[in-house]
Amino acid sequence: MAKKNTAPLSQTLQQQLDGERRLVSFDSYDLSVRQLLDMFESGEIEVPPEYQRQFIWDESRESQLIESVLLGIPVPSLFMATNSDSTWEIVDGVQRLGTLAHFLGTPGLLSKVNRSAPLEIEELEKLSALNGTCHKDLPKSVQLMFSTRPVRVTVLNDKSDLNVRFDLFERLNTGGISLTNQEIRNCVYRGPFNDDLKKLATDKNFSAVVNLKPGDAKNGTAEENALRFFAFLERYKDFDHSVKEFLNTYMQDCSSKKLPANLEKIFKRTFTILQKNLPRGVVRGNRGNTPVNLYEGIAVGTALAIKSGKPINEAKLPQLLDDAQLRTFTTGATNTKKSVIGRIEYVRDALI
Repeated sequence: MAKKNTAPLSQTLQQQLDGERRLVSFDSYDLSVRQLLDMFESGEIEVPPEYQRQFIWDESRESQLIESVLLGIPVPSLFMATNSDSTWEIVDGVQRLGTLAHFLGTPGLLSKVNRSAPLEIEELEKLSALNGTCHKDLPKSVQLMFSTRPVRVTVLNDKSDLNVRFDLFERLNTGGISLTNQEIRNCVYRGPFNDDLKKLATDKNFSAVVNLKPGDAKNGTAEENALRFFAFLERYKDFDHSVKEFLNTYMQDCSSKKLPANLEKIFKRTFTILQKNLPRGVVRGNRGNTPVNLYEGIAVGTALAIKSGKPINEAKLPQLLDDAQLRTFTTGATNTKKSVIGRIEYVRDALI
């Protein structure tokens, strides 16, 4: 049996490798701590806003990293991606960079890492003499030792495409608080379209219709729901099976241009109608949160009904939330092409 499976496995594996392998171009640098922090303080190294909530190490853990640096123990390399203006954006190593900045403690660095005072070393065993001290308390020789320690930095250069960057953000996102897919998109697919998405995600009618879990209020979920609206409105018939890749492709295609006025208009009209007729939002029964598949069907279906130019039977919207046929398209195997087209067109057809 093993011999029978060897050839097909080898062939299949090679096909997958050939299909999925992408051109990824890296540069590696050994920078001193001083060089690294100078670049960070000057803005040549950026920490995306979505990563700011990852500055979560406590002083004890930060102290251990500083001890490792002073002892010459290798620190895991930092991973960056090159921006179009040649600045670097951190992909992996936010806490390590933040700890080094917190310890050096200049006003500029402290503001970068949302700290009010420099790190005071604590709970060290090997270098216990450092406990209770800050960088400014150290002998000049030790300060120099710290600032000249090398840190390996691996940089994805601008020859690699944005989808490669998304993959790397996702795979190397090892922080204590992982980024959501939309937070990664906000880092990777920057531009006018992303700015417009963030703005529309705060629209009062949209916020009233899409009821988020408390933990999703500030992690990009609102922006992802706005993205879903436009992506499925324009391309729902092209959906295959991966929502993540579908949304990534759409956002990459749109990232460099502003949201067209006609799409913003239909967004606002759609959620004005939904807020008027669904005062509790897009929810089923007594549940408080909006099921994403029901949201797609209701919101995009309503938008398509608006685009048809026909009169809309708004009174049907509350009934659709618990409609038995719509439920078959929004439960079970929901991310199939048949289910996606089914729920969107079912709502569209019910309203016109």
